[in-house]
Amino acid sequence: MIDYWQLVLLGSIAGFTIFLGLPIAALQNLSAKKKGFLNAFALGILVFLIIDVFSHAWESAQGSASAMLEGKSTIENVILNLFALFGGVAIGLLGLVLYETKTMKKSFPQILSLENIKVGDDHLHQLFYEANAYKLAMMIAIGIGAHNFSEGLAIGQSYIAGEIGLAILLIIGFGAHNTTEGFGIAGPLTGLINKPKIRFIILVGLIGGGPTFVGTILGSLWDSQLAYILFLSIAGGALIYVSMLMYNSGRKQATNAVMMTGIFFGLVAGFLTDLIISLSGA
Repeated sequence: MIDYWQLVLLGSIAGFTIFLGLPIAALQNLSAKKKGFLNAFALGILVFLIIDVFSHAWESAQGSASAMLEGKSTIENVILNLFALFGGVAIGLLGLVLYETKTMKKSFPQILSLENIKVGDDHLHQLFYEANAYKLAMMIAIGIGAHNFSEGLAIGQSYIAGEIGLAILLIIGFGAHNTTEGFGIAGPLTGLINKPKIRFIILVGLIGGGPTFVGTILGSLWDSQLAYILFLSIAGGALIYVSMLMYNSGRKQATNAVMMTGIFFGLVAGFLTDLIISLSGA
């Protein structure tokens, strides 16, 4: 039997295992082909997360509709859950559009300074690539953070429901999953001329993994299926947007064959991790 503070500690550990996958961002001097493959591998993990996120969100929304037919729920509850599902997708997609627009306005005028233009096209191309890589990593972290918040809610809500064993298994499972999510965040940062600053790595790690800790606390205090569906769908929308950007970026670095191979192995990594979690009973 674990007490509340042990649960909070374990929830934070589950979230911050994301840092185990982030060090690959330090890889340098990679060929365009290798960078493209790592980008595609990260993309494969994100595609798996999209499948996973929407399957859980839809299962919850569909479950409330089935419960209504059995007289165990209300039509209002079903409508709210569907609104959270579709509204969350819209927030995830359009929210990152706004974020990208703002970061482009801030970053690109600095890149297009007279000094940088004088250096030449190759230098400008590299600056644009690096600015885009940082922006992409941040957006991935935001999307994964929303996903991990919903995972934290599941941990906390299992605890208050008295299902301590399930809560512990969820912590172990989500902790393992978050390691692969670290690869997803770090993928766009591999092979840059200048290593990403430690401060930035810590920041995206906190944004991506910290919500598991926050969700664990809130979930243990407040049981809400609506919030669970909402944050899952926000994560799904954000991950769709980011995945499209990653694919466009990756196609400029590698052939379609390399991209599809990387996506395949990323998907395999995601599904096998999920299988291990399922076999453990989580």
